[in-house]
Amino acid sequence: MSSKKRRRKEEKPTIHPKNKYSDNPPDFALLASLYPSFKPFVFYNRDGRPRIDWTDFNATRELTRVLLLNDHGLHWWIPDGQLCPTVPNRSNYIHWIEDLLSSDIIPRANGKGDVVRGFDIGTGANCIYPLLGASLLGWNFVASDVTDVALDWAERNVKNNPNISELIEIRKVKCSRTTLTPEGLNNGEPSYSEDVEGLPSFTLDRLSSEDKSYNGPAVLVDVVRDGETFDFCMCNPPFFESIEEAGLNPKTSCGGTYEEMVCHGGEKAFITRIIEDSVVLKQSFRWYTSMVGRKVNLKFLTSKLREVGVTIVKTTEFVQGKTCRWGLAWSYVPPVKKIITPHVTEKNILSFMLEGIQRQFSAIHILQSVESFFQAVGASCKLNATSFTVDITASSEDCNALLNNEVKHRDEASSCSNVEEAPSNLSFRVSVFQQIPGTLLVKGSLQNRDNPLSGLFSSIIQQLEASLRHKFCREKAGTNYI
Repeated sequence: MSSKKRRRKEEKPTIHPKNKYSDNPPDFALLASLYPSFKPFVFYNRDGRPRIDWTDFNATRELTRVLLLNDHGLHWWIPDGQLCPTVPNRSNYIHWIEDLLSSDIIPRANGKGDVVRGFDIGTGANCIYPLLGASLLGWNFVASDVTDVALDWAERNVKNNPNISELIEIRKVKCSRTTLTPEGLNNGEPSYSEDVEGLPSFTLDRLSSEDKSYNGPAVLVDVVRDGETFDFCMCNPPFFESIEEAGLNPKTSCGGTYEEMVCHGGEKAFITRIIEDSVVLKQSFRWYTSMVGRKVNLKFLTSKLREVGVTIVKTTEFVQGKTCRWGLAWSYVPPVKKIITPHVTEKNILSFMLEGIQRQFSAIHILQSVESFFQAVGASCKLNATSFTVDITASSEDCNALLNNEVKHRDEASSCSNVEEAPSNLSFRVSVFQQIPGTLLVKGSLQNRDNPLSGLFSSIIQQLEASLRHKFCREKAGTNYI
């Protein structure tokens, strides 16, 4: 029983320990008993567990409402069609920023006491980040948006919580677009340190030619007022390039207007605009941050930051259920001390994106192929179709066979699949996460870095990536390691 509990904790390392739902996920049955308005949306599956229909916008909206009321004391509502946030995931982002502000990576702000001031880019009708930041941590916020509906409902959600309403200002964004020509954008050698290694360096000219430029309303420049300073900005950007792409996931219904979900060039272009604005504003913000929906874009954006002279870049991963998102943060404030990045082979977690997966294949096909890939060299594999994971135990002989492309005969491999785990064996887990249709994230998690075989982990994951790309992807894209 104790081993089961331990394993469950290991499966969700990216849920922030300060998150209220880290050890106590939402109890649908309890919420239904406390809030009659939520009860009609709760049903029970065959094993007796309470569930809701994630494709029903009314169900997800009511869940968000009761979670905010029950766990945070917040009164909240949004009209039909507006983006409905998931509370646990948004809380992770808030607590990650809390970690950045309290760390000694860059000097702490002087002269403001304990007052923390944040800027929420595109707050939406839900205004979720200012509401959580103000209620959980007492932070002050400026929350910006462009549409009248979003501004009106964000204002209502703030006023309906008078205990924190004075901490949040809702600010309208003008629709005109500013063309940036920041002085020094292409000049200077950046003093740079980061927690991501192995990313290629590009010139800005090349980056610009590969990117679709953002051409929407102002983001930070012309919204931030002269002389204003903030501890951080945060953003849940429009992830998609078209409304058709935004509606491709039939398994969830979080709503979302065109302005919230779509912009020319998608999230890559939008976050690139935040980066360009940050070059102009520099130290007006101690930390610039954004959520990122696709890992391949995280790689591009980190490369972009190398070129504009930031002093530090930090990334994190948010996992909620089967959904992955990433956090990207950067600063122009000189760091207190130099950050030393470990070599990629010393990392406990390595992952890559599979894009352009052929339509006839799903996540379970990739998972089964992962199992077959390692079983072919005699490694022990345990596939869990519920959590979409494969636990692998490989001996030194198995690892060498894999790296030398030595596939064992089926009977020989199967005879090795039940071998007992030894201290010298390499143990790791491979997880598969759904992104948008046709795109999957594959993550390898090393169980013991001190193992003498751990230096082979990176090469093994690279071999796995090459095999899966060859088998499932229409296009053999470049490596997406981070």
